[in-house]
Amino acid sequence: MVVRLPYGVPGWELALSMIILVLGFVGTVWIASRIYRVGILMYGKKTTFKEMFRWFTYKN
Repeated sequence: MVVRLPYGVPGWELALSMIILVLGFVGTVWIASRIYRVGILMYGKKTTFKEMFRWFTYKN
């Protein structure tokens, strides 16, 4: 999107790009916080994607 800005971009595309950027950021932070909440208790242990998925789906 940044490369396209000098050539003129419709306002709705710019707004959609910003919304997707913000939602992606919020989603990534939410997923990371779910993994961190459980994973911090396993300090020093090597993790796998299977374990991180289990931490992500962990319910109190």
